[in-house]
Amino acid sequence: MVESVLDAAMVFVQEHAFQLVYAIVVLIIGFWLASIVAKITVRSLEKRNVDASLKHFLRSFIKVSLRIMVIITVASMVGIATTSFIAVLGAAGLAIGFALQGSLANFAGGVLILLLKPFKVGEFISASGTDGTVEKIDIFYTTIKTTDNVTIIIPNAQLSNNSVTNFSRKKTRRINIVFGVSYTDDIKKVQEILLDILHADERILKDPEPFARVSELADSSVNFNVRAWTSSDDFWAVRFDLIETVKLRFDKEGISIPFPQMDVYVKK
Repeated sequence: MVESVLDAAMVFVQEHAFQLVYAIVVLIIGFWLASIVAKITVRSLEKRNVDASLKHFLRSFIKVSLRIMVIITVASMVGIATTSFIAVLGAAGLAIGFALQGSLANFAGGVLILLLKPFKVGEFISASGTDGTVEKIDIFYTTIKTTDNVTIIIPNAQLSNNSVTNFSRKKTRRINIVFGVSYTDDIKKVQEILLDILHADERILKDPEPFARVSELADSSVNFNVRAWTSSDDFWAVRFDLIETVKLRFDKEGISIPFPQMDVYVKK
């Protein structure tokens, strides 16, 4: 039985050797051309200033689609009936679809992301427990780079079905910081110092006007709520500088910041 099958295979190879070699060459060249066409398409989109998110997605989609067409063409070249082959592919696709429901959900999620645009390439987002800058949106996955330069790949289904916080969509952001001072300090003087610091920083917007008021009489401190608007690009730099500047200015002006203390008594 095995020998007869091998003999039949040898006869088929001998009779269709040229067609097989030709089909393999077409397959290799076809896959190569699919990649080239995808690259050319992306370059043409770049010249038209198309959204970077769409460019990555279309490149992957075009490459996969063209390769499927090449496979169908090669199948017809080696004598496989195209209609039968397509029917087999359809049945296989249906079976694979049930087996790969997660991948199909990721594909649908990628389409939704590109249509609804909750985020785009280059924006800083928080999603699925990850904070970072969107580097690439592919057919099934989205690549995010964190602030410590770690690459995280998240399935598109998670991003399309869960909440996403986009920190880059708006041009400005508000800084909220609470500073506590001692009950013995002059709160009017503290307010003047805080407002002076806010107005002195050119990165802080004048409209809306910076805010510094007493927000709480806590157990061990009088808390001041400081609010200031700045551009999204300067948010973290302004926040860190503001905290440092307030501490240095409080030390210079003799304003104390309460902190927890513990008294330990040793009994002999």
